[in-house]
Amino acid sequence: MSNEAVAPANIASYIDHTLLKPEASEADVLKVCAEAVEYKFKSVCVNPVWVKTVTKALKGSGVLTCSVIGFPLGATPSDVKAFEARGAVLDGADEIDMVINMAAGRAGDKGALVDDIRAVAETVHAGEAILKVIIETSMLTDEQKVIACEAAVEAGADFVKTSTGFNGGGATVEDVALMRRTVGPDLGVKASGGVRSLADAQAMIAAGATRIGASSGIAIVKGEQGSSAY
Repeated sequence: MSNEAVAPANIASYIDHTLLKPEASEADVLKVCAEAVEYKFKSVCVNPVWVKTVTKALKGSGVLTCSVIGFPLGATPSDVKAFEARGAVLDGADEIDMVINMAAGRAGDKGALVDDIRAVAETVHAGEAILKVIIETSMLTDEQKVIACEAAVEAGADFVKTSTGFNGGGATVEDVALMRRTVGPDLGVKASGGVRSLADAQAMIAAGATRIGASSGIAIVKGEQGSSAY
């Protein structure tokens, strides 16, 4: 945790500029890509169907392509998640954000969680991409959050992530701090869902977040208040 707020000029490098609405059009996706290049966001995060489009639009910009997997419910078999992740990486994704098996998360079944995450982690890492694991904090008790984070570490994930933004609730400072304490200093922590202002983003980073997932990235870097849309 840091006592110094990240300056607005540096906040863009933390942000995954996100468009996950199922009805998003190609024009919508290309607009987000152009914004990410202009503001120098870390990545553009989209559904798998748009990975090729985003990869092409971002080529040479330094902005990464991120895809969600098993989204937003996490209720598909692990081998299906791995297959989906492999396709996204082959299409150009640099980073994969997967949703855990929420039933296993609610049951506190660490073994099942490790198996679910490891299946995707092995596939993603074979493609030299990064894996973030969405534990959907709003659905878990603190004890269950700790178990899910421990499972992500054991399974070889690169990040843990708070939320999808689609299943109620979003990132909180308390959850980010708990996740950071659990995973230690080396794993990434992504705060996602409901981060709509510069103050929100700075608070999450101070609590231990190393990445911010938001559809309000422009508002955040401008010091304005973003909308609730993801």
